[in-house]
Amino acid sequence: MSAEIKVWDPIVRIFHWSLVGSFAIAWVTADEWDDLHEWAGYAAAALVLFRLVWGLIGPRHARFSEFVKPPRTVIAYLKNVVAGRERRYLGHNPAGGAMIVALLCLLLGTSFTGWLATTDAFWGNEWIEELHETLANGLLLLVGLHVAGVLLASIRHHENLVRAMITGRKRATASSDTT
Repeated sequence: MSAEIKVWDPIVRIFHWSLVGSFAIAWVTADEWDDLHEWAGYAAAALVLFRLVWGLIGPRHARFSEFVKPPRTVIAYLKNVVAGRERRYLGHNPAGGAMIVALLCLLLGTSFTGWLATTDAFWGNEWIEELHETLANGLLLLVGLHVAGVLLASIRHHENLVRAMITGRKRATASSDTT
């Protein structure tokens, strides 16, 4: 077995799995348990706001400056994925970075519209409820794409990325990898 190094700090890992839990609870309770649904949404919003701060001050692989890349870099990376010649990244790859930005934005939008729907100004307003539901459905689509990307990268690079998000450890870099 090759050497492993610590990549994901405990805060990133706790954030990730807490967000998975809060989104799952919000999704499952959407039509049945309003109070639990709302609290799961508030928890998701608080987690995202915390992650935005951690993305500025956290350790190297948690920082947005480390993994948020310009669109041309993301597109070039995705072309390499299609061609089967993408490089392995120790932290997030360019597509993963774009996915994080998209997920965080949709999570904030979904949380915000959910909160708006509880205010006097928007209570019972159908368009805000429809927007909230549309954003939530978009989130579910992105979550599916995220999981597919994790599975594809795990297979292509012979590395269990789900395990890495639990333990924080990944295989040490090789000369062909990008740190």
